[in-house]
Amino acid sequence: MRNLAGNKCGVTQEELSKNIYEYLRKIPNGKVVTYKQIAENFGNKGLARMVGNALHKNPDGDKYPCYKVLNSKGKLAEAFAFGGKEAQKEKLEKDGIEVINNKVDLEKYQWKN
Repeated sequence: MRNLAGNKCGVTQEELSKNIYEYLRKIPNGKVVTYKQIAENFGNKGLARMVGNALHKNPDGDKYPCYKVLNSKGKLAEAFAFGGKEAQKEKLEKDGIEVINNKVDLEKYQWKN
């Protein structure tokens, strides 16, 4: 498979996706992360778009809780893959995360891994 992430990272989209899905499983209940935060966790903040692409192709939203991923301002995903913004909001609230005007307070809920 060709290297989609570029020479700096050295992983394919498929490898990165698998790693992202496993990372999602580690996010504690009641916590969220950002696309950029996931990318930085894998050593390259420039991978944030690839993170978004992987989440959009998530094969199992229950096993890999992508609803916990927000943009850097704490906003919900415009095109949440499992039912849209309202479904993401419902899942976050069920997890004990307060959502106001489709936004989460990152100071309060962001996981500091």
